[in-house]
Amino acid sequence: MISSLNYFTTLVQEANSVPLFEAALAIAQDPYPALDLNAPQIAVDKFANTLKQRIHADASQIKKLQLLNNFFFRELGFAGNVNNYYDPDNSYLQCVINSRRGIPISLAIIYMELAQQVGLPIHGISFPGHFLMKLTVSSGDIVIDPLNGSSLSHVELEERLEPYLRTSPSQGKEKKISLQPYLQNAHPHEILGRLLRNLKIIFTQGQHWEPLLKLQQRLLILRPNDPIELRDRGAAYAHLDCPQAALDDIENYLTQRPHAQDADALRAQARELRKACKKLN
Repeated sequence: MISSLNYFTTLVQEANSVPLFEAALAIAQDPYPALDLNAPQIAVDKFANTLKQRIHADASQIKKLQLLNNFFFRELGFAGNVNNYYDPDNSYLQCVINSRRGIPISLAIIYMELAQQVGLPIHGISFPGHFLMKLTVSSGDIVIDPLNGSSLSHVELEERLEPYLRTSPSQGKEKKISLQPYLQNAHPHEILGRLLRNLKIIFTQGQHWEPLLKLQQRLLILRPNDPIELRDRGAAYAHLDCPQAALDDIENYLTQRPHAQDADALRAQARELRKACKKLN
C-alpha cells in the first residue's frame, strides 16, 4: 500500500501537470489517515454538474463567472471561517467542503477546481497576506477575492499591497506601486507550499511537533534540500527526541548557510545534539 508521502510525491513530481485539488486534498491524510480521497472529489464533481446545467453553451466568460460566484458563495454558502480562522481544519479541503468554511487559499483551491470543470481558466495568485485568484478576459484581468467572489480594483489591490512593501525614507511614499509582479499566476507547487506554510505557523506556535514534522516532510518534497525547511525539520526532530535526524538537518543547513544570523545558535545546538547521539550509542 502506497504511503501518503509517496502518494503526494507522485502527484507533485511532474511540475507541468500537478493536479492541484488532489494534491492539496492529500495533505489532509496526515491528520486524517483514514480519509476517503474520492468523497471530496465526488462532491465537487456534483457541484460542477449542477452548475453546468445552468450555463448556456454560448455564455461568455464573465457570465460564467457571475453564475459560479452566485452558486459557490450564495447557494452553497462557502465563506471565510471568521469565528475560528486559525483552526487547522480550514486548510483541509474535505473539512472545508463539509463545513463550507475555510481560509482564502483553501476556498480558492475548491473554487478553481469547480471553475476548471465549467470551462473557466481561473488561476491562483500568491498575493502578499491574502491569496487571490485571476481570470483573464479580452478586456484584461479580473482579480477575485476567494472569500466572497468580489472583483478587486487596481486601487484596492494597491491598498492591500502597501503594508507589505518595505519603502525606504529616500524612496518616499509617492513612489508608484507596480502591481504586475504580484499578480502572476502561481504554480501549483507555490500554492501547495503556501497552504503547508499556513499550517506550519499554526503548529509551530502551538508547539505541535509531530504534525509539524509531517508538514516539513511535504515541504521538502516540494523544495528538496531547501535550507530553511531543513532547519525547521531539524527543529521538529530535536523536539521529538530524534537527535541524529535533527543533527543531519541542522548540519545541512549550516553547510548551505554558514553565515546565517542563527548559525552560531545552531552550532551550539548541534554540539548538544552530538552529545545526545553519543549517549544513544
